Amino acid sequence: MVCEEGSPQTAPAFAGLDSSPAEIESARFIVIPVPYEATTEWLTGTRRGPACIIDSSKLLELYDQELDADISKAGIATAPVLEPVLSGPEAMVAAVRGEVGSWLARGKVPVMLGGEHTITLGAVQAMRERYADLSVLHLDAHADLRDDYLGSRYSQATVMRRVHEVCPIAQTGIRALSLAERRFIAEQRIPAVFWPPREADWLEKLVASLTGTVYVTIDADVFDSGFMPCVGTPEPGGPGWHDIQSILSAVAASKKVVGFDVVELCPHGHIGDVCAYTLARLVYRFIGSIHHSKKLQEATRHG
Repeated sequence: MVCEEGSPQTAPAFAGLDSSPAEIESARFIVIPVPYEATTEWLTGTRRGPACIIDSSKLLELYDQELDADISKAGIATAPVLEPVLSGPEAMVAAVRGEVGSWLARGKVPVMLGGEHTITLGAVQAMRERYADLSVLHLDAHADLRDDYLGSRYSQATVMRRVHEVCPIAQTGIRALSLAERRFIAEQRIPAVFWPPREADWLEKLVASLTGTVYVTIDADVFDSGFMPCVGTPEPGGPGWHDIQSILSAVAASKKVVGFDVVELCPHGHIGDVCAYTLARLVYRFIGSIHHSKKLQEATRHG
């Protein structure tokens, strides 16, 4: 695999699928690798996340038994790596905004692989320019709602505060946050499911809190650290695979998901390979869920 230090920044195509210019033109989903890492303050290596996820994805079975479908038929291609802008996180956010915006203009559904969580802001800014009714579903162990962190307003610890300034957000999986963030959630009435959930109907309420058009951002540390240890900021006590699948399936079934990202994988050694494959499977399954739901919605509209 390509998860070790010194790995090349260019990566093979996701799931080994043809990503020639012609295939990119016809594909509906575009995987965008963004190996950016600048504001991480604990475990380093998220810059290797995109390449490791994509490399491990070649092991995926294209047929998915849960959806009873070959998900590759949805049309998936991989864009060239978006190289990091090292002049500062605000400049990198602007670069992501331009990149994602260019794919949206071509009618694609962007699937961004990070890298640190800061890059999500650029994707959301581009989405909001195109979709006036956008909201963001945030899956994470951390609230990421600080107004500034270590002197910066643009970082993986402040990203959802900046996103909240762009459009409505809802959060789930949260189990580590400051008192100031907890008060901000209450003051702003942000729909937030702290983990573990306390209400039987928490998932229905979470999905209902979203608008009709949704962007989903998935920090890999939303998973319990025993299940997903190779992340920048691991936290125990989180959801497992089936919990996350239930959330993603529910939002795909009832909302128009216009893009998503998976960030903060910090791969090291063989365990890093396992974590990368797990996230590749998550990406592939979520693409399939979005595609399957769109087909059902279209069939319903046309009788």
